Amino acid sequence: MTLLENAEVSARLPAQDLARARAFFAQKLGLEPVEEREGGLRYRCGNCYFSVFQSAGRASGDHTQIAFEVDDIESVVAELRMRGVVFDEVDVPGLRTVDGIADIEGNYPSKGVGERRAWFRDSEGNLLGVGQPVR
Repeated sequence: MTLLENAEVSARLPAQDLARARAFFAQKLGLEPVEEREGGLRYRCGNCYFSVFQSAGRASGDHTQIAFEVDDIESVVAELRMRGVVFDEVDVPGLRTVDGIADIEGNYPSKGVGERRAWFRDSEGNLLGVGQPVR
């Protein structure tokens, strides 16, 4: 066994306004914290956790900070849009979204042969993704 092989992993998202971030996650994503502490909120999705913490810093928004894997990306994107989530449109060499969703060739072998992915930003500018493996 290696040093970190059995360690739990969770993501951390900075928030300049924790109350605003909490409202976004509740109203737009339907997520409520499972734990709270001063300056922080902890969320659970499936068997994974992520935290949103009060920070004077801000995310660059240049890369995906959290990705949610779903079974039906079209339904999830449609529901999130109904809740007011705005998806990024991307058109760069090798990556193009159509109606907010990109078809991506290749994936980890255990996940399939490709994936479909969409990206949006939370209230704090963190870039979040929704993806569905293509098997």
